[in-house]
Amino acid sequence: MKEFELKYGCNPNQKPAKIFMKDGSELPVTVLNGRPGYINFLDALNSWQLVKELKEATGLPSAASFKHVSPAGAAVGLPLSDVDRHIYFVADDAELSPIACAYIRARGADRLCSYGDWAALSDVCDAATAAYLRDEVSDGVIAPGYTEEALTILKTKKKGNYNVVQIAPDYVPAPQEQKDVFGVTFEQGHNNFKIDEALLGNIVTENKALPEQAKIDMIVALITLKYTQSNSVCYVKDGQAIGVGAGQQSRIHCTRLAGSKADNWYLRQHPKVLGLQFVDGIRRPDRDNAIDIYTSDEYDDVLRDGEWQRVFKVRPEVLTAEEKKAWIATQSGVTCGSDAFFPFGDNVERARKSGVQYIAEPGGSIRDDHVIDTANKYGMVMAFTGMRLFHH
Repeated sequence: MKEFELKYGCNPNQKPAKIFMKDGSELPVTVLNGRPGYINFLDALNSWQLVKELKEATGLPSAASFKHVSPAGAAVGLPLSDVDRHIYFVADDAELSPIACAYIRARGADRLCSYGDWAALSDVCDAATAAYLRDEVSDGVIAPGYTEEALTILKTKKKGNYNVVQIAPDYVPAPQEQKDVFGVTFEQGHNNFKIDEALLGNIVTENKALPEQAKIDMIVALITLKYTQSNSVCYVKDGQAIGVGAGQQSRIHCTRLAGSKADNWYLRQHPKVLGLQFVDGIRRPDRDNAIDIYTSDEYDDVLRDGEWQRVFKVRPEVLTAEEKKAWIATQSGVTCGSDAFFPFGDNVERARKSGVQYIAEPGGSIRDDHVIDTANKYGMVMAFTGMRLFHH
């Protein structure tokens, strides 16, 4: 297939639209089901790069959940804990492959933002992954291959119209890339910068004890940021992005946004949230939305009379501000990555409130000394990578 005609571009009025190779060669993707759109392919190609690089850097199956050309979540395929299974709606007896675990954890970073996502898998999609995808609201998936059983499952989704794309795993893009903006062509070298453990050697804080898991988490954070609309900050724990702050004009706003998402992820594990009794047959999106409202300052929207009965069997007790603050204060072992340097120590201060103990950022600010001093104040470990990761 040398070109693929699209229904329209970013919006219905932007016609005609298609994808094709400028040199006339075959496209590296094959549509196995559905009819992906313009934004679908943007998500597919960006997310595939992320998971491919993450697998190469860690050796672990990797997955991402994309919305509007930025990851809502990304993760490597580590096993799910009992709590993970509970908060991600996985049956206790469900047999999960590493790639299924990777996608479930990627989707679980921010289930509200992942609603209607594009999924990306570093490995062949198997039946376990397809079965989980089948029950989620999702627009499509890209992977290097699909088992026959997985493809059969996915073709039943969205009345047979679910988008399934296969990509050639050995495809290498041209070294120069172009895009047009307002009739002007931009050209730059493709970002081939390799992110691996060697990038983490310049530890600038007094505490230089960087555990192996934190190294993996730094790599997850940095590769996630490489494919996130800038400015961006990413919080990671145990190989899973738990908060992504994308596309903010201010670095501190990135840090706050990512931190608030990490806090929300952790609040889903609060005993009161784990104990919520939902009505039978509630849809996953309705359950996700109810949890999000229940843990927010707008909790009365789901707890007032006439509302709670639609969602819960028993009216839950309020999760108070004091309880939330105390719970979030128990979070620890979190890694924070930034796509550009922290200009002030306030970013470190905010990250600490969400349990951050490890930081990876380029360095290079005229206030690096203040940022380092702030990290030292809390005994954090901070690595300067020396490499900016802007993505637009």
